[in-house]
Amino acid sequence: MEVLGIDVGGSGMKGGIVNIETGEMISERYRIPTPESRKPEEMAEVIAEIVKHFDYKGKVGCGFPTVIKKGICKSSGNLDESWLGVNIEELFEEKTGLDFTVVNDADIAGYASMEYGIGKGVEGLVIMITIGTGLGSGAFYDGKLIPNFELGQMPYKKYKKIELWAAASAKEREGLSYKKWGKRFNKFLKYVDLIVAPDLILLGGGTSKDFDEFKKYITIDTPVKPAELQNHAGIIGAAAAAIHKIPMD
Repeated sequence: MEVLGIDVGGSGMKGGIVNIETGEMISERYRIPTPESRKPEEMAEVIAEIVKHFDYKGKVGCGFPTVIKKGICKSSGNLDESWLGVNIEELFEEKTGLDFTVVNDADIAGYASMEYGIGKGVEGLVIMITIGTGLGSGAFYDGKLIPNFELGQMPYKKYKKIELWAAASAKEREGLSYKKWGKRFNKFLKYVDLIVAPDLILLGGGTSKDFDEFKKYITIDTPVKPAELQNHAGIIGAAAAAIHKIPMD
C-alpha cells in the first residue's frame, strides 16, 4: 500500500510516498522550507503544496514537532505560539480535502525504526532522539510507543529548554565544531541516561547522518546508534501512522 508521509520540521517540511508493507520510500523526497513565520495558515499552505506535488488523493500521515493529543497541538515547541490549541488534523484536512493523521515527529520517526529498522525486535526501553532544530524524543517499551516523551524540553542552566543549547540549530547558530557541539549533545544524553535509564538510544534527524563526526564525544554506557533510516524516518513513520493503529494519547 502506497501512502504519503509528511515530516514537518522547524527548518523544512518534507514529503514522500512510502510502501508501508516494506517501509521503503518509493518516491524522491520533496522538501519546502518551513515558512519563517512558523504560523498555522502559512504552514498549512505548504502542506497543501506537498500534497499537490505528488498529485495524491489518499490518507496522509504527518509528523509534527510538538506534543499532539487527539490531533490537537498541546505545546508550540519551536513553532509560533499561535499553534497552541489548534486542531492540526482539521486544519490540514480543510486545506487539502484529505484525511490526515498527525503524530509527534519523534514518535513516528522512532516508530519507523522500531517497525522497519534497527529497533525491530529490541526489548526493553528504547529512546529515539531526533537531532534538528530541536531535540525530539520518542520512547518505546518492548516495541510499544509511550507517546509525547519530550526530553528536549528539560530546562538547563539559563536555558528554558536544553534543546536550545544542544540541538543542531545551536551548532549552526553558534558556529560550533563537532567537538564542541558533540560535548553538549553528550551532556544531554547523560541526563537522558540518568532520568530514564534506556536500554538503547537511537539517533535520527538530519544530523544523525554525521554520527561518525561526533560519536567519539559520546561517553555514556548505554549503546547509542544512528537509525539507518536517518532523515527519511519521519516520512516513513508518518505514512505508517496514517494506516496502522499507533497509540497517540
